[in-house]
Amino acid sequence: MAQREIALVDLLDRLLAGGVVITGDLTLRIADVDLVRIDLNALVSSVSAEVPSPFQDVDPEEPA
Repeated sequence: MAQREIALVDLLDRLLAGGVVITGDLTLRIADVDLVRIDLNALVSSVSAEVPSPFQDVDPEEPA
């Protein structure tokens, strides 16, 4: 079986073109007692000029 090498930049370009969803759960438990629980949900995608920014109407000089 032939191996195909892919550069990291090419791999990231392919992943970001379609978007990547990252999910995970981490629980720190001692003696069956949950001490810390972390839930992670993230969407990573590339930015396109064809899709407008949801923040384009926000004026940075205007107080919130």
